[in-house]
Amino acid sequence: MIVITGAMAAGKSTVAELLARRLPRSVHIRGDVFRKMVVNGRADMTPQPDPEATAQLQLRYELAAGTADRYAAAGFDAVVQDVIIGTELEHFVRRVTTPARYLVVLSPSVSALEWREEQRAKSGYVHFSPGALDEVLRRETAQIGYWLDSSAQTPDETVDDILAHLDRAAV
Repeated sequence: MIVITGAMAAGKSTVAELLARRLPRSVHIRGDVFRKMVVNGRADMTPQPDPEATAQLQLRYELAAGTADRYAAAGFDAVVQDVIIGTELEHFVRRVTTPARYLVVLSPSVSALEWREEQRAKSGYVHFSPGALDEVLRRETAQIGYWLDSSAQTPDETVDDILAHLDRAAV
């Protein structure tokens, strides 16, 4: 299992999809899909989340980790991608039962996040700014796994980098 995390617009979705496509038997698990499944009553994360938003985030992480574990148990390389930062990252890694697990933290510069956000069709930064999420990433997130500043890399170069340094991503 390979977990790809970072702030919004860090390139997680693109990199995870490209990475999964390079592996012979793989799945790409998009954590945000579990959030989008909530039709009514969704509580989104904000800088001051209410208990329901936190509970839904925990459920989302639990579903992503459990889904990835099941696919891995069936012989697939599971590539999980989501915004998992702050103290949540260590909790997420502990949820995973797959023994061969890797963590990649995409950590491009704030200016790269801002530029990438401008290029996207969707708007991810509604409740947070790129700088605010980057601060949580760098100040409150455990320095585990392989941290990769992908600011100057294309998505394919980022995947090449991950594959070349996968041993450094073991958690």
